[in-house]
Amino acid sequence: MTPPHITDLPIRALTVDDLRRCAGLSEDRGWLREEHKWRLLLAAGSGYGVDAPDGRGLAAACVVTRYGGSHAGPELAAIGMVLVADRFARQGLGRRLMTHVCDGVLKGVPLTLHATPYGRPLYEELGFETTGRAEMLRGAFRHETAPATSRTSRIRPATAEDLPRILRLDAEVFGTDRTHMITRLPAFADRLVVAEDHSADGTLTGYAAAWPNMDTQVIGPLIAHDTATAQSLVTALATGTDRELRTDVDVRHEELLAWLKDRGLASVAFNAVMTRDIPDLPGDWTRRWAPLTVAAG
Repeated sequence: MTPPHITDLPIRALTVDDLRRCAGLSEDRGWLREEHKWRLLLAAGSGYGVDAPDGRGLAAACVVTRYGGSHAGPELAAIGMVLVADRFARQGLGRRLMTHVCDGVLKGVPLTLHATPYGRPLYEELGFETTGRAEMLRGAFRHETAPATSRTSRIRPATAEDLPRILRLDAEVFGTDRTHMITRLPAFADRLVVAEDHSADGTLTGYAAAWPNMDTQVIGPLIAHDTATAQSLVTALATGTDRELRTDVDVRHEELLAWLKDRGLASVAFNAVMTRDIPDLPGDWTRRWAPLTVAAG
C-alpha cells in the first residue's frame, strides 16, 4: 500500500501532554526547546499538529491564542510557533497546517503573527500583510551608577491586589481582553512589577514581567505610559537576575531601543508584525512596548 502524502496526514489538537513533542520539534529546527513557554501556550491557547509518519514525534505544529470574544467568536487570534520538522520541510506541510488553521479553525477571525524573513512569503500568500516590525534584543544588562527612574511613576513588586488593575490596563492598551493569559503571569514569571503615579490614588501607569526561557530572562509584557516608565520597569526587572535579558520591542519605540543598546543589549533579529482581516492591531501601541512573547501576539 502506498503511504499517504505528508500533506494528507490528519491535523489534530495538541495539549500539554504533547509538551515534549513540541519541544523536540523546536530542537529539530535548531530552536531552543523552550518547554516553559510551550507549556504556557498550550495551556492558555490551542495547539494544532501533525504526527510524524515515521513515529518520531511531530512533523509540524503551531499554537493559536484567542483574545476577547463574544457569541460570534474571538475578537483577535495570534498564531505562533509555526514549525515543520526538518526532514518534512519544503513539502507543503506548513502551508497545509496554516491553511487549516486560518481558513478553517479561525475563518473570519482577525489574525496576527510575528514572521521571520523565512516564513513571511508564505504568510503573504495566505493574505497576511505587514503592519509593523519588532526588533529582538539580547544581552547582559549594564546598570547605571544612578538607576533609571521615572519622575511620574514609582515601581514596586506586584501583589495579588494589583491583578484586577493590571487586567483593566492591559485590556485598554492591548485592545481586547486577555484575562486567560495575564492571570497566568504570577505563576509563569519570575518577577512581576507595576508602575504607579505619585498621586494619592496611585493610578497604574504600567506593568512588566520577566520570565525564564532557557538561559535568558525574557522581558514581556512591557506596558508603560512613557519611555521613562518603561526604562524604570526594565531596570527593576534586570536588578533581580544575573541572566542575560531578551525582549522584542516595537521599532517605533526608538528611544527605548537606543537606551537598551546603551545598557548592553544587542540586536539579534527583526520580525515582521503581520495581520489578516484587520488593518492594524487594536489598542494603543504607544504604551505597548514589548509582547509577553511574539508567539502570542
